[in-house]
Amino acid sequence: MRVRRWTPLVVAGTLLANVTLATVSLVAMGEEEPARLAPQTKVAQGSNARFVASSDRVANAAGSVAPFSGVVKPHLFVAGQETLPPDLVDRIRRTKGVARVEVVDAAEVMLSGKRVATLGVDPSTFRAYTPKPTAASDNLWRNVAAGDVAVSFVLGNDGGMTLGSMVRNASRTMRVGAYATMGIGAIDAVVSRDTGRALGLPQGNALLISAPKVDSGKLRKALTPHLPKGAKAVVIDPVLKVPGKVTGGDKKLNGQTWPSSAFMSAEQIRTALTAAGTKLGRPYVWGAEGPDTFDCSGLVQWAFARAGVRMPRVTHQQWVTGPQVPLSQIQPGDLLFWRSDPTNPGYISHVAIYWGDGKMIQAPRTGDVVKIGPIRTRGLAGVVRVSPAIASRVR
Repeated sequence: MRVRRWTPLVVAGTLLANVTLATVSLVAMGEEEPARLAPQTKVAQGSNARFVASSDRVANAAGSVAPFSGVVKPHLFVAGQETLPPDLVDRIRRTKGVARVEVVDAAEVMLSGKRVATLGVDPSTFRAYTPKPTAASDNLWRNVAAGDVAVSFVLGNDGGMTLGSMVRNASRTMRVGAYATMGIGAIDAVVSRDTGRALGLPQGNALLISAPKVDSGKLRKALTPHLPKGAKAVVIDPVLKVPGKVTGGDKKLNGQTWPSSAFMSAEQIRTALTAAGTKLGRPYVWGAEGPDTFDCSGLVQWAFARAGVRMPRVTHQQWVTGPQVPLSQIQPGDLLFWRSDPTNPGYISHVAIYWGDGKMIQAPRTGDVVKIGPIRTRGLAGVVRVSPAIASRVR
């Protein structure tokens, strides 16, 4: 068994700890535009049934998962390289403003040749932290309790992990028991804690924290000094925060007046677009960030880096790298974002770069290539004008 050591990385508004395990590591993963759901011969009945594979094990696992009792909004994700000390977990639970804390196992797992950011969870309690359609699906969580893996809609539908198919790890073969985007940054797979330990996930190295009545950013800063070396806390849903007082400019966006200097220069925009254009025809690959293959957010990050703009890795973060602008005011270099994930309709799942003249350049989906085409408005979440200063601070 090959052992490698990794350092912690922040991805998609969340964080996973890289640990000393042969099957576990961490890289940032992107999201892409989902294709049509692959036809299935058998699906479970009931809530979210279209995205849950049926199985005789569902009946056998009927008593293994507590019934749905409502959703809990997660605000912070904490992760370390090793098991978090029990006294630290208790201290966080007692912190003013913290309503609930869920202990999970977190790392990246190799599944059928893909590095997949994965959580090992207690299906009975973790389900409350997921989007309501996912949380309410008894069969979905029974499948997870029975040993299946639930993967994000994009990874499953476009990353080649077909619903009901078998995926392989060095230590285990599992069935894809559900498509379910969990809404927690770059997390693309969830298994039971027992299954996670068989895969090599560390035990109890991560926390989900719900604190609905306090500022998530301030809570993060308050907790950080008490975390073990190498552990970090990040906000699950980052929001646009203007650095300092932005006044005296020529554009009022999101209630703030933005000077032209807050945005990319004409030369930077030209450089980014030119760089993206050199990749026309290159294949889309889920999780790829160049230079020869890309997913949607990987193309954005790579092209903007050529212009000296430090972009976060995934769509969830790129969405908050600048103010939103009306589609009628879109300019070359602006980013277009879509919400097109049926398992989590509020999730930002795809990004493209506005090319100009009503066209965009994008890495669309598996089986397709980087290309330029007309912009589409179906499922459009909005248009963002990138501020390099903002982008460099998004974690």
